[in-house]
Amino acid sequence: MLNSEFVVQQPVYLIDASVFVFRAWHSVPIEVVDPDGNAVNALHGFSRFLGDLIEQVRPQHMAVAFDASLVTSYRKRIYPAYKANREPAPEDLKRQFLQCQRVCAGLGIASFVSGEYEADDVIGTLAARARAEGRKVVIVTRDKDLSQLVRPGDEYWDYISDKRFGYDRIADRFGVQPERMACFLALMGDAVDNIPGVPGVGRKTASTLFYHFESLTHLYNDLDRVLKIKLRNAGFVCGQLRDYRESAFLARQLTEIACDMPLDVELDQLRRRPPDLGELNKLYDTVGFGRLLRNQAERIVALS
Repeated sequence: MLNSEFVVQQPVYLIDASVFVFRAWHSVPIEVVDPDGNAVNALHGFSRFLGDLIEQVRPQHMAVAFDASLVTSYRKRIYPAYKANREPAPEDLKRQFLQCQRVCAGLGIASFVSGEYEADDVIGTLAARARAEGRKVVIVTRDKDLSQLVRPGDEYWDYISDKRFGYDRIADRFGVQPERMACFLALMGDAVDNIPGVPGVGRKTASTLFYHFESLTHLYNDLDRVLKIKLRNAGFVCGQLRDYRESAFLARQLTEIACDMPLDVELDQLRRRPPDLGELNKLYDTVGFGRLLRNQAERIVALS
């Protein structure tokens, strides 16, 4: 018998739900509706994605993280304008997010949502818990912010493009190594999330700075050194950094993913269970889905 200490453990798969729900919302025809005429296109696309992933990699442990209301996020208390530029999700989409959580339960997948923390924080906390148990993680997303969580042995999987990036490839893909990503994003700011950053500091400049400095603190503790590195318009950049120091550190609080949120869960609770065909069929009957997803769920049961 093979000694258990030599058995290679599968990584824990952590899925950023919003990426895939929104993609389905925009790519699956809006004509996909339930018997009452309500859109279920996002639900169908997300359900198919989860089933395809399970059939492809057969993960032993996995979890899906959802976002709740941005209004109650702790980041809004730090900076009330955080994500204030975003339009509220349509009611049709909000309803489908709840249905997507039901699909996760039916497929035997643990899912998590928090009113105070975002899906990124759920993933960060679960990744930290997994590593504490000696497990590697695969983060399934295409959100660059989550690359800050990757550590040696982990993977960032852009499932939509089917591109995987290990720890050593993150800097080539996103411009900076994972541990420096939150500071990198803080300097650049983020118009999508309404994070201010430092005006005049773009991706290339921020990448150069965090090639030479480990963090914002190291940068500001030795700001004059910016004038000595090979950097275009170094004097201007140094001046902007001085003038917008408060903005940079504020942004840093927003871009850093929390890896210690209160979450009552043990690693064993992330073990994937066989699908509950009764519950899935009940949901699929309600929304008027045909055989495609039901057949897939049956195949997954046969794999279990």
